[in-house]
Amino acid sequence: MNRRSVAGRLAALAAVTATLGGCAPDGGDDGAASPVSAPPGSTAQRTPGSGGTSARTPQGTLLVTDFGADTVTFVDPAGRGTAADLGSVRVGTAPYGIALGEDGTAWVATAEGVAAVDTRTRVRTALVPHRTDTGPVTTGEYRGGGMGIALSPDGSRVYVGVNVPGGKGTLEVVDTERREVTRVVPIGRRPFDVDVSRDGRQVYATNHDSFDVSVVDTGDWTARRIEVAPYGTEGGLGSWLKPHYAAVRPSDGALLLPFEGERLAVVDPGTGRVRTEDMTANTHQHGVTAGADGTLYVVGTGPIDPSEDDGPSLTVRTPEGDERVVPLDGPHETVALSADGRTAYVSGGFTRDGYWNGLSAVDVATGRVTRLPVGERPLAIAVLGGQGTGAG
Repeated sequence: MNRRSVAGRLAALAAVTATLGGCAPDGGDDGAASPVSAPPGSTAQRTPGSGGTSARTPQGTLLVTDFGADTVTFVDPAGRGTAADLGSVRVGTAPYGIALGEDGTAWVATAEGVAAVDTRTRVRTALVPHRTDTGPVTTGEYRGGGMGIALSPDGSRVYVGVNVPGGKGTLEVVDTERREVTRVVPIGRRPFDVDVSRDGRQVYATNHDSFDVSVVDTGDWTARRIEVAPYGTEGGLGSWLKPHYAAVRPSDGALLLPFEGERLAVVDPGTGRVRTEDMTANTHQHGVTAGADGTLYVVGTGPIDPSEDDGPSLTVRTPEGDERVVPLDGPHETVALSADGRTAYVSGGFTRDGYWNGLSAVDVATGRVTRLPVGERPLAIAVLGGQGTGAG
């Protein structure tokens, strides 16, 4: 366990920020920054049969957002060391998070709005424009538009965190039947992740650049701020020690936010109390998801300071706090579980430079890792018939 002082760690981070340039400041861009027009038409299949398919999408298929393109890609992960590309659907510029409904509709947060994709026919059926003014449509790490996304338990609403470059974000509420934005709630800056309480009464936006979680009451649409900064807020927008993604603990509804493979912030969304538990991976952490039994899966993206931090990994943490760290090859971003909970799929897209076009399939029992070529900078993953999704 790395127990460096905050002052010493901040000094080390400042030294490497200039060379890495990644998720710390709210500015710049690691991708093209020129305006991008809305995608023509509703579908763009890479495989023959553009415009949909009569073949039913099999359960266990992965749906990944191509953050480096304007598509989501359907993938059969069954092959050994390979993946069968089942085609891609054009959804909108720089798709980020994804939420999967029980009716088979996938809701995708893009720079332009929220896309609805029929996963059975593999066709985009709607693109709901953002009501929030986010400026020109761009790509890359700091682009405006939808980021984290989640569904209400009854499937009637989609909640999407919208990034406003240089300012505070919003939570947009989309009516899934009317397919339009019905409400906009101010939240914190750069909402990487959105989650919902088990009873649907609260929505949680994890705001990277304001060191906090916004707790939105779905009864009166008020928002409360809970600061989540186990290392403090020194460094402001230039700090690397900010929250990225959260998981809702099944047992009690607490929010779990990992930091640096050193600390797990446990947030009581009712009282706003934050306490920390020790972690062991010693690596910069992003994506997280919780299994049905409460096991936590946490993505380590790699070292901030290579001289002191460890490489990319997947931490498997039991409800009792015991951890097993599985090394990964190259940076990763989010994680999703197979329906049986035996395989964790970890996306290689990464929000910073250094990404790769694929994902790692981790056998949870043995720790065996299989790398699969997938998409273009794949960021979020949904598993058809699975337990969870990545990036919201």
